[in-house]
Amino acid sequence: MFEIRPEVAQELDNELVGWFTTVSPSGRPQTSAVWFLRVGDDLLIYSQAKTKKLDNVAGNPRVAFNLRGDPEGDRIVTIEATASIDRSPTPAHEVPAYLAKYEGEIRRLGWTPPEFAADYSVQIRLVIDRIRSWED
Repeated sequence: MFEIRPEVAQELDNELVGWFTTVSPSGRPQTSAVWFLRVGDDLLIYSQAKTKKLDNVAGNPRVAFNLRGDPEGDRIVTIEATASIDRSPTPAHEVPAYLAKYEGEIRRLGWTPPEFAADYSVQIRLVIDRIRSWED
């Protein structure tokens, strides 16, 4: 077990979009832009129910996640994690921290929070195994 350094936690808490990489059955990496929430040492992602990333996680729970960093290539955060799928989670709009982080984006895209939660109804939990960041 490790502790997320405060500067990495701040990056994870402030960034709206992360890059989530799964591996297809043929071994091909597949990267998706996702919204996410840090909960302690885990990351939560809400997904639509019929996506390749869910199929990929079901076949291989070893995944990667990273943030974009800055234009100079500094402040990079890459994460190796083990993913699990919860098809009956607490809906996204009932998770106060998730709603606080994304309600503006949800509304900007034309959804109400309950509509978003109905469409993105599957939760992927990433249990972080390793973090590499700009100071490592």
